[in-house]
Amino acid sequence: MIKKQIYTVISSPFHPRLSALYTRFDLQEQVFTSMRKVMTQIKKQAPAYLVADFIYGYSNHYAGVNISNVDVLLMSMQRYCPETKVIILAKADEIQYVVQLERIMPLYGALKLPLQPNEMIDLLTLQESIKP
Repeated sequence: MIKKQIYTVISSPFHPRLSALYTRFDLQEQVFTSMRKVMTQIKKQAPAYLVADFIYGYSNHYAGVNISNVDVLLMSMQRYCPETKVIILAKADEIQYVVQLERIMPLYGALKLPLQPNEMIDLLTLQESIKP
């Protein structure tokens, strides 16, 4: 049986390492530190889950167009893997801005950093309990 894929996009040092937890849920993790590389991969294979750090664009030259570092990734996901469950991780002072991503693509969850592993367990368990 082929394991479900979970793509982890690490953009900050605050991203928790949850590989052991993902293994418990029979998920095969692929770790990315580059948005370009993960976007190339989603064109080849859609993951069941994508977990990404959120970095709000306070006053960058994209202000007004881009909300954060994950906007372009989510736009690609609309086309190549719209069924993927997206989980966003954000620092406490930026979590309020995550809701703006819903304009691009529905989110499966948004968790505040620092993350407690049981919060991710709750999201993954929720999905398991929905199965027919």
